[in-house]
Amino acid sequence: MASPTLRWFVVTALAAFASVTGACAETLEEFYKKTPLSVYVGSGAGGGFDEIARVFSVHFARHLPGQPSVLIKNMPGAGGLLNVNFMYSQAPRDGSAIAAPFNTVFMLPLFGDPAAKFDERKFTWIGSLDKQTGTCVVWHTSNIKTLEDARKREVQVGATGVNATPAIFSNLMNALFGTRFKVISGYTTNEMRFALERGETEGVCGLAWQTYKAVQPGWVENKLIRPIAQMGLVKNKDLPDAPLAIDLLKDPADRKVFELVVLPQEFGRPFIAPPGIPADRAAAMTAAFAQTLVDPAFLEDAAKIRLSLDPLTGEEIMRLLDDAHRAPQDVIERAAKFSVVN
Repeated sequence: MASPTLRWFVVTALAAFASVTGACAETLEEFYKKTPLSVYVGSGAGGGFDEIARVFSVHFARHLPGQPSVLIKNMPGAGGLLNVNFMYSQAPRDGSAIAAPFNTVFMLPLFGDPAAKFDERKFTWIGSLDKQTGTCVVWHTSNIKTLEDARKREVQVGATGVNATPAIFSNLMNALFGTRFKVISGYTTNEMRFALERGETEGVCGLAWQTYKAVQPGWVENKLIRPIAQMGLVKNKDLPDAPLAIDLLKDPADRKVFELVVLPQEFGRPFIAPPGIPADRAAAMTAAFAQTLVDPAFLEDAAKIRLSLDPLTGEEIMRLLDDAHRAPQDVIERAAKFSVVN
């Protein structure tokens, strides 16, 4: 049964849809009957990120007028930038393309990264399925029990690349908390987890707890990983014993830097369309997103892949981005040092 929050979400979205369509409904249906929906996924095929995008997209398309067929197009590369740059400048702007991007890339224009060739506030924000809770975890055999322990000796942690979330968060923790995480980068997402299991690394700092629950449920159920810190802005109820890192920061300026770096977790699993798509098609996407979230068939499939749901509307995501742009320049410059590779 859908929660009150999800019911409110769908009612709000349908009202917005009704305000810009009606007479245009037949046109929308004709368009989507003949035009497939291309879904550009920011990761390679396989793995939890790709699986979630595929499951969602099939149900999402059923709630669009005309019920278009779905074409999944994996577009990994440059830590997610390849996908988002493409959506901004090259993807068709007729409502036939959406993307499942990595959330972290949307802060890079604010941080002055020249490789981010987009304005994140101009995308058509469809919504987000769930918030994320970044965690620092160690393997259960490690003698690292707390963040204080991670200050006392070097702890090797895995990452996919130097600008990937596990590297960013590890470096952030080292700078603000004095931990001694040593980032070993170059793994694929799956290899990063296998390296932890094999003992090549001792931990990972930055993967979301929701990802572990979905992709490595045995690790969670059997307590094979030990969370030593949460990297979000709000404590996850599943992790009562792991401290919320931001609560340990006393310096207000440090807290603001931390908030800015971890902010993308608040819109953890977003879906976007290119800028400037027709208003009726944008509204149809927003309505279809909301309808999908209360669709029993989708909820059943979401449960099968252990996908938690804590949705945000596109408007809510835009407010978060606007708030980020209002941060003091010195805070932005400090936060940029952790996210932009020079």
